[in-house]
This record gives sequence, structure tokens and C-alpha cells, in this order.
Amino acid sequence: MKKNNPKKKECIIPYELSPDMDQKVKKAMHEDVSTAASLFRVLCDPVRLRILKALEVCDLCVCVLVEITEYKYPALSYHLKLLKDAGMVESRRDGSFQTYYLTEMGLKTTSSLGSFVK
Repeated sequence: MKKNNPKKKECIIPYELSPDMDQKVKKAMHEDVSTAASLFRVLCDPVRLRILKALEVCDLCVCVLVEITEYKYPALSYHLKLLKDAGMVESRRDGSFQTYYLTEMGLKTTSSLGSFVK
């Protein structure tokens, strides 16, 4: 009976990829994922996810967002800027109010989040 050496790791290849599949895997590994990585960095904060979920219900004035998040305006402004820079929200001025709403990308993101949020 062969004893395993815990310091030595063996590489066991259970199968080989076809040349075509090998090329596809290598191509996938070299694709530019920087945009997706940037998006995930924006989405990794629960406050930003909650803002997106709130904006999914309706467009909201920043003053309402301040109230429902219990964040001070400067902190909330930082989160909104990140969401805006990521292309997920936009804003418009309604008189003296700044109203935020989801972009098409924001809508797609929130609908995708639905299965992860209870």
C-alpha cells in the first residue's frame, strides 16, 4: 500500500482537453474582466445595494435617501457618486431637489439581484 506524503502534492490529470477546448479556455482566461471587477467593487457595499433596491421602487430625492439610510449627506453623496460613475444611477434636478433614478444598467442589476436578496 502506497503512503501519501503530505508535503508532496501530485498533479493528477483526469482528462485532457481537446485542442479546440484548450484554446477556448485560454482565451477566456485572458479576456478583459476589468469592467466587471469594477462593477463588483461598487456592488460589494450593502449601502449601495440598498440604494439600488430603493431606487428600484421609485425615483428618490437625495433628501429621502439621507433619511432612509440614516447616512449623512457627504457619506451618501460618496455612495451615489460611485453608483453614478458605474453607470447604474443618474440624477436630475427637480427645482431645488436632486432626484436619483436607475439607468438601464441599474435596472438590469437590480433585477439580477432579486434572487440574492430576501
